[in-house]
Amino acid sequence: MDAKQNSKAPLELWTRTTPGGPGEQGTLRLAKAFEKATGHKVKVTAIFDDFETKLQQRAAQKNLPDLVMNDVTQLGAMHSQGLLREIELDKIKNSKDLIGQGLDSGKSVDGKQYALPYSAQASALLIRKDWRQKLKLGAPKTWDDFAAMAKAFTTQDPDGNGKQDTSGLAAPLSTKRGYASWYFSNFLWAAGGDFITEAGKGTYRPAMTSKASVEAMEWFRDLGCKDKAVQPGSVTMDTPPTNETFEAGKTGMYVVGPYMLPRFDESLGKDKYEVVPMPKGPKDATVLAEGGSVYLMAGSENRAGQDAFVDFAVSAEGQKVGMEGDKGFVVQLPVNKTVNISQVRPDPRWKTYSEVYRDSGRYAPSIPNWTPVRQATADTVNALMADCGLDIKAKLAELDKQLAGILKEQGIAAS
Repeated sequence: MDAKQNSKAPLELWTRTTPGGPGEQGTLRLAKAFEKATGHKVKVTAIFDDFETKLQQRAAQKNLPDLVMNDVTQLGAMHSQGLLREIELDKIKNSKDLIGQGLDSGKSVDGKQYALPYSAQASALLIRKDWRQKLKLGAPKTWDDFAAMAKAFTTQDPDGNGKQDTSGLAAPLSTKRGYASWYFSNFLWAAGGDFITEAGKGTYRPAMTSKASVEAMEWFRDLGCKDKAVQPGSVTMDTPPTNETFEAGKTGMYVVGPYMLPRFDESLGKDKYEVVPMPKGPKDATVLAEGGSVYLMAGSENRAGQDAFVDFAVSAEGQKVGMEGDKGFVVQLPVNKTVNISQVRPDPRWKTYSEVYRDSGRYAPSIPNWTPVRQATADTVNALMADCGLDIKAKLAELDKQLAGILKEQGIAAS
């Protein structure tokens, strides 16, 4: 039953970030600006550990927070558990200014809107500029250029220390939390391949044995197995140790989001590296897009306040407030197409990232639960990179069978 409405009731907002950290401070700034603009009161609670468990506990008590700011990939799980209320876009006037793929990221498999993005990020290519210039190489425009640079950085002593102790590409290829799949998606999609592909009416079928998927896997594996151009130990590394290889001068290329810029500027030096769009693959330059979404939780006694908050968060004003600060910004890349990132952050590298997101960013599909798909594909990518003798086609055929089972379990398998 719907809760009795009270448009003056204070809103409870949960954000998935470290309590006391810069992310919480940024959310508090956004909430304060919202209160000033609308008069609605908001109480912000930052939770990082056991966020989902704590949300389930509140759901069991039929006392959910009014608003949740959480990862875009949580949509399927939260919607399938009945925790969300549908967003009526005609009540969110600023939704008309959202970038297309950002708006679509908030739709569930039934095509209804259950979230709106407030922040985005996408992958671009970081290159050791000093190494590239020393070896007289241009920024890569194609996959052949990319592979050639990775090989050169591995074999031609780009740091000039007289040793072969560098690798071309930094890659977190651990199975932990599906990292190998997360990273590989930037190459798989640019080749025209896919993990799973839409088959109409909210159904999907496995796609890792498609010609494009197989060729992407073969090309990527050659970087590690044939060219030895991926850092040693990549198959056991998630992002923290992989980040360290780039800032310690052990790797020369890294496909990663803009959130690493403040750290690498400090540890490596802004003049030592550059940001360029990913080179075009066999199909295009599609890269992984991610980010945070605002979710309107079911059972709120202040639906007008919920609507007002999400409207403010996606507005040009809200986006600019969210981009304030050097590190603790709530908004990485704006999702509102009327916002010019260069006016808020003059650093041209942020503009590069923003353009990559708008032109080439692609989100993982909003199926009921993306995690098992990401984990199964990560296990296979990791195995193929760890053992160069494994048969690619046979392993991908096994993976497609596994994916078919996952899709069936979630009730979204194509018949």
